[in-house]
Amino acid sequence: MLALLHTSPVHVPVFDALRDETDPGLVLRHFVDEELLRLARRDGPAAVTGAVEAVLGRAVAEGARADLCTCSTLGGVAEEAGAAGLAVPVLRVDRPMAAAAVAAGPRVVLLAALASTLAPTTALIEEEARHAGRAVTVWPVLVDAAWSRFEAGDTEGYVREVAAAADRVAHADVIVLAQASMAPAQRLTTTSVPVLSSPGPGFEAAARAARR
Repeated sequence: MLALLHTSPVHVPVFDALRDETDPGLVLRHFVDEELLRLARRDGPAAVTGAVEAVLGRAVAEGARADLCTCSTLGGVAEEAGAAGLAVPVLRVDRPMAAAAVAAGPRVVLLAALASTLAPTTALIEEEARHAGRAVTVWPVLVDAAWSRFEAGDTEGYVREVAAAADRVAHADVIVLAQASMAPAQRLTTTSVPVLSSPGPGFEAAARAARR
């Protein structure tokens, strides 16, 4: 079983569909807690460390062979919780995407709809660059108009705002969509710059971990 920690219910069908496409025999257990993101935005990700640890620990107690955090704001907190003593791998959904961005070239534009996502994802890309022995420059860009659409339930408008922001990017080797919810914008972009999103590669890594 693979457990997934989400901070929005919109991610549940996305990852169910990925499972159906790539690993139909894998059992998923979804844990959705929107309050974690609200508190992390208000007080900083470290403020929800205990709550994240509790959810991940509960997942393991219920039989999870691996945990996947799909929230980019909380990804680092989840990884630290795993390193602190959980008996199963704990993965963040955006790490494989960050590694792919580093491999794509030194000029990385990072798009996010939430300001709380910019620093953790920038730090993740820079960490992957150090691991790879590469020099990268990350330009974080906040897509201001997008999140209010997401909160209003206008997911089509949300991804259109993200896609439009990606299409305005110039002089970059790769564009990173920081949040898993941004992934549908990847299909709407017209830019010639490669655009990366996290759900697909993140799920594949977590599924492999759960199968080991």
